[in-house]
Amino acid sequence: MSYSVDLRERVVGYVRGGGGLTEAARLFQVSRPTLYRWLGAPDLHPRPAKERRRKLDKASLLVHVRDFPEALLRERAAHFGVTINAIWAALKKLAITKKNDPVL
Repeated sequence: MSYSVDLRERVVGYVRGGGGLTEAARLFQVSRPTLYRWLGAPDLHPRPAKERRRKLDKASLLVHVRDFPEALLRERAAHFGVTINAIWAALKKLAITKKNDPVL
C-alpha cells in the first residue's frame, strides 16, 4: 500500500519549508530513503504497479482441464512448458483440487 498524495505533499512541504529530514521522518513516520525519493521525484503521485506477464494462462489451463480431465500434473506441466508446482498452484487458485472433481 502506498502513501497518500496528501501526506507526501505535507512531508515535502515540511522539509522544503525548513524542517529537518530526520525530524520529518520521525514526525510523519516515514523512512529517510522515502523522503529522499519524494524530494527528488518530479511528481508525488504513486507509480502504478507493473502488470506481471504470466507464463501460464489460466483460461487455457481451464480449457485443458475440461478437455483432458484425467491428465496428470506432470503432463499438464509438459504441455504448458512450466513446472509441476506452477500447475499445482494455478489449479489451487482456480479451486480445482482433485482430478476427478467436476470442473465446469
